[in-house]
Amino acid sequence: MSRGLSSDTAAKCQEKYGKNAIAEGKKKPTLLIFLEQFKDFLVIILIIAALISAFTGDLESFLVIIAVITMNAILGTVQTVKAEKSLSNLKKLSSPTAKVLRDGQTAILPAEEITVGDVVLLEAGDQIPADGRLIDCASLQTNESALTGESTNVEKSMDAISQEVPLADRKNMVYSGGFVTYGRGAFVVTEIGMQTEVGKIASLIQNAEARKTPLQKTLDQFGKRLSMAILIICALVFVLSLVRSDAVNFDSVMSSLMFAIALAVAAIPEALSSIVTIVLSFGTQKMSRENAIMRKLQAVEGLGSVSVICSDKTGTLTQNKMTVRKIVVQDHIIAADDVSPENPEEQELILASVLCNDATYQDGTEIGDPTETALVRFAQTCGLSDAQMRESHARISEIPFDSDRKLMSTLNECGGVRKMYTKGATDVLLDRMTCSEAEKQEIVEQVEELSEQGLRVLCFAAKEFSGEALDISDENDLTYLGLIAEMDPPGRNPSRRLLSAGLRVSSRS
Repeated sequence: MSRGLSSDTAAKCQEKYGKNAIAEGKKKPTLLIFLEQFKDFLVIILIIAALISAFTGDLESFLVIIAVITMNAILGTVQTVKAEKSLSNLKKLSSPTAKVLRDGQTAILPAEEITVGDVVLLEAGDQIPADGRLIDCASLQTNESALTGESTNVEKSMDAISQEVPLADRKNMVYSGGFVTYGRGAFVVTEIGMQTEVGKIASLIQNAEARKTPLQKTLDQFGKRLSMAILIICALVFVLSLVRSDAVNFDSVMSSLMFAIALAVAAIPEALSSIVTIVLSFGTQKMSRENAIMRKLQAVEGLGSVSVICSDKTGTLTQNKMTVRKIVVQDHIIAADDVSPENPEEQELILASVLCNDATYQDGTEIGDPTETALVRFAQTCGLSDAQMRESHARISEIPFDSDRKLMSTLNECGGVRKMYTKGATDVLLDRMTCSEAEKQEIVEQVEELSEQGLRVLCFAAKEFSGEALDISDENDLTYLGLIAEMDPPGRNPSRRLLSAGLRVSSRS
């Protein structure tokens, strides 16, 4: 493996490429946000009317109009600033530190100090701080859901890719914002900061062209048409007033002008902008209580006009946290809440799920594949300590999970007897177990029943083993232990909330 960059070379690269950080878009000052509230066409007409009122000495009308449009501007500014602050709290994808090879030594550095050419070391639980090409890979798996939306772990390799492929198929690359869920590895940094895939997404968001909502377009059209109609009517009234006067002089002109201005002020709905802002603010506050941040007030009205929502499922409609819901032992399907660890068969199944597992779950911190962390969490929920089970059943050998085999096996010391535990896909394990054809058919029917309920099913088997190390050929003649069914629970019933608002939900994983 490379010795990594020297300190001098790293300093030169940092000077050339900059810091490994996502650049924030330029924020508008509060004063500018406040002034932007006066861009509405109706508001401009009102300001003109207020100035004419002040010029003609009608201070009461001037003060009333200014008070109304100022209150409207303050409400809009406060809501916009609150939304900007909420959005800034969402920027938590960057990794705080990383293990880097510098001058041949492993050093823990802040992620923003990583530069192009650095060699970064990865272990299970690490967050990937930059984009790079793998130079070492030992059963490495990563979670790239931040980029691809897929919760399934990606198995990495160092095999060369000879053609252009989509991001999700670049198995020899790792990306900023991803997590290592299994194995270990090392990579050479190729892109940092805004040049990473996450940085490109941030750049697209920052440079996205703002479009007016249907409400804004409707209000603009209404304001222009109403204003033009009012101005035409006021002009006609002014002319008619002059025509009806006995003599055209300064007093008669000013009297006609004041009458026309009074008519304009009365006809223009001064409170329209304020009422719209207040109503939208109520909607925004209600959405915020449901953990939905609305950056623009008008987006509330746009969301209310939605009839179909196409949403990513994992981590959006669901919690992206696999949970054990049911188990199957002795031909019985048992709900997770009804599992009894005192039952020998149920206890054996839980033991197998913990021993044939590389995940850890401690004090709310999960390290490993979500499917495996769910098994460890389930054991703890049943009152069993995964740490004690692993300590009293030491692992001697293992065969890591492989997507081609769809199996994982471990060899453990169980009270003086060596036992091999295997977990994997039911269709693969069925051919490797000593069950009768009738028993296999029953297992298939149970798996189908659980799958129809949206559950992901794992099959477990075991056998006594006398050797020193496991080989793939040993994954045969296994004794069936049972099934464990998991699911990714929905996040606070989002579909029900959407449907209650009259929306048709279309979600795809």
